[in-house]
Amino acid sequence: MLSYRHSFHAGNPADVIKHLVLAEVLSYMTRKDKPFDYIDTHSGAGFFELASSDAQKTQEFEQGIGRLMHYEGENEAILRYIDMVKSFNDKALAFYPGSPKVAEQYLRKQDKGWFFELHPQDLPLLQKNTAHKRSLRVKGEDGFKGLLGLVPPLSRRAVVLMDPPYEIKSDYQKAVKTIVKAHKSFTSGTYMIWYPVVDRDRIEQMEAELIASGVRNIQLFELATSADTDERGMTASGMIVINPPYVLKNIMDAVLPELVKELADDDGFFRSVELVAE
Repeated sequence: MLSYRHSFHAGNPADVIKHLVLAEVLSYMTRKDKPFDYIDTHSGAGFFELASSDAQKTQEFEQGIGRLMHYEGENEAILRYIDMVKSFNDKALAFYPGSPKVAEQYLRKQDKGWFFELHPQDLPLLQKNTAHKRSLRVKGEDGFKGLLGLVPPLSRRAVVLMDPPYEIKSDYQKAVKTIVKAHKSFTSGTYMIWYPVVDRDRIEQMEAELIASGVRNIQLFELATSADTDERGMTASGMIVINPPYVLKNIMDAVLPELVKELADDDGFFRSVELVAE
């Protein structure tokens, strides 16, 4: 099932929290000169034009990065994220970087990027958007399986982002099981699972499975732009991070209240939780 295309959703509030966390994790990895691998299991096209028919059809970016571009606060992580997005634009907001382009900002000549995508329209776009660097490898393969084939990496340092479209309900459990299996092969990697809150029960099940897995050092960061509802549609999204940088919890404790203030309705909220201690 390959109907999902991120071009309809680029720059929305879910992207804001996903890419802000990703940027902070990758920035931390560059504190050491040692090389690392970045593995993106569901990459999409990698770069989005906000004037495109897809983005204009939903205009979800207006509720996310569109609002945040007017941020007048002082939170350094938010300002770093905004500056990163601005680096892809002139004066007006016209383009939004997907996770491959966000990652590229932090990958150095000694690092490698691995990008998986199966959608027949997005794969050639991803190849085009990463063709200028030999260290960026695109694979038209299943990212769940692809991840397991790459761990442990030769560098012995890695960041993994897993953000499937969750078109298939089993993807919630598949994401957890794949990450846990990868962790058994490579315990020191930093693993991130992005998730949408459409049905809160599914997220609670993911959390319970991770807690019961035996994996240590798990944190969760969630931005809800409105209260949970039984009606159709995403009300929140978050990032579950295994082996996070030690600075990440404090950063997100300061970031999330600001994002709620900037992007959420009156009944919006955030979660910053240590699911499992180190």
